[in-house]
Amino acid sequence: MTQAISDIAQIFCAQGGEFITSTALFSEKLKKIKAFIFDWDGVFNDGTKNEQGTSNFSEVDSMGINLLRFGWWLHTPEMPYTAVISGERNVTSFQLVQREHYNSCYFRIKHKIAALEHFMNIYDLKPEQVAFFFDDALDLSIAEKCGLRIMVRHQGNPLFRQYVIENGLVDYITGQVGGAFAVREGCELLLGLRQIHDHTITKRLDFYPEYDQYLSERQLIESSFYTLAAGKFELQNIFF
Repeated sequence: MTQAISDIAQIFCAQGGEFITSTALFSEKLKKIKAFIFDWDGVFNDGTKNEQGTSNFSEVDSMGINLLRFGWWLHTPEMPYTAVISGERNVTSFQLVQREHYNSCYFRIKHKIAALEHFMNIYDLKPEQVAFFFDDALDLSIAEKCGLRIMVRHQGNPLFRQYVIENGLVDYITGQVGGAFAVREGCELLLGLRQIHDHTITKRLDFYPEYDQYLSERQLIESSFYTLAAGKFELQNIFF
């Protein structure tokens, strides 16, 4: 049985999630989405770095993104485009992007709108076809342009959160904070409000033939890594 959108929304609100855009409009925006972009620090983690400048990620969040991509593939059906755009160079993000066969990874990008435009040009995307997971000021140039915005909650930035809301830069704020599976929350929200979550999980449970086919197609994606040099994006060779 398909759950009503209002019932799904209430589940997330009960866990502290906050809809800034009405669920009806949110659901309409979802129908256009063909790509998912993620910031790294503060989204996959709490923003803390080790002595090498690396911050980590959770397999729970990684699985959430994989299920999100699978769900879109099942119901579009086409593979959604996926990317990480970060202001820093983080080896762990490279590892996730390569292992999960995301399309692109941008690093050391200080004005992120340039990376969004580059990504959209490559894959012939419009801003309204992009969903963005973000958390802080460096991300707002993308949040201002793209079609659907999921902001990861932090407890220490109430004025920033107020600014983002008042300036129409966010559609949903997670109940969970960065590093506490906020990415998974956002992924389940998108699947739920598109009313494909349970079907996606059932097909993952069955594995054959749909998930096996999806996985085969996903593994063919060769991840591209970009950074800016002299004002131009350059393709980088990443070695581990």
